[in-house]
Amino acid sequence: MKPAMETAAEETTEQSQERKVNSSRQEMEIGRYHWMYGSSRPQQVPTMSGSMSPLGTGGCFECCIKCLGGVPYASLVATILCFSGVALFCGCGHVALTGTLNILEQHFSSNASDHALLTEVIQLMQYVIYGIASFFFLYGIILLAEGFYTTSAVKEMHSEFKTTACGRCISGMFVFLTYILGVAWLGVFGFSAVPVFMFYNIRSSCDVLKALPVNYTTAAEQICVDIRQYGIIPWNALPGKACGSALENICETQQFYMSYHLFIVACAGAGATVIALIHFLMVLASNWAYLKDASKTQAYQDIKAKEEQELQDIQSRSKEQLNSYT
Repeated sequence: MKPAMETAAEETTEQSQERKVNSSRQEMEIGRYHWMYGSSRPQQVPTMSGSMSPLGTGGCFECCIKCLGGVPYASLVATILCFSGVALFCGCGHVALTGTLNILEQHFSSNASDHALLTEVIQLMQYVIYGIASFFFLYGIILLAEGFYTTSAVKEMHSEFKTTACGRCISGMFVFLTYILGVAWLGVFGFSAVPVFMFYNIRSSCDVLKALPVNYTTAAEQICVDIRQYGIIPWNALPGKACGSALENICETQQFYMSYHLFIVACAGAGATVIALIHFLMVLASNWAYLKDASKTQAYQDIKAKEEQELQDIQSRSKEQLNSYT
């Protein structure tokens, strides 16, 4: 009986030691988990009966606050500004180009062959406007989605963040592409100011005509606006210019004022798009830096976890050997 009792006592001792080792291992795992994710994971508030928390706040409200915390507001503002600027430039520019062509046909070029090239260029520009609107609609959505992916709030909501070399390469590509688009839109902004300058000169000439006394008819006929000097129609186009009362009649038409104001709004839209792209560039650069830092942090945490796991294995093997000797 005595050897059996000693064997049972030894088995009970070994089982208790194994339970202590397992409990200590679980405590170390929990401590390592809290050390790795404790700073980035939001604290869970225990809820009471139903959907009410101890503070009396509804679960739906907490969910809304969590969702609002995951919105990349910088990217959202840049997207709204980009959409607004592109919409103003494309919509107003399309209508203003059509009005400009009608004014040229009615008052400056009676022969259709003289402004045939200009007509083709305006139609081509209108098709380009369609393509610009479609491209920036998709590009803005892609950049907004990229902002949602790289924001730190998304990391906190999902309690884990993984980044790859492909993701960092895509973010760098977006930075380069946005920079190229920003430089291109600076050119578009400068180009859109040219028709504003032309219409402003015509309107200034009309203001001079209105300011002249009534009996100065000869001087009024000497005030002219020659569209041929801007290079949009050839020099042999007739009449090519408008003087005196004919110029004043052009300025009094509703189409002239509408085209003039639409060109101003289109130029403002191009400027807003440039600002939006600069804003996007700053956001993308900060997101790329965040991804770079996150990859380093992730590599460090993986190495740390591997070292701790090896240390736990060594301790467990040492305890097993010690138990076998005892």
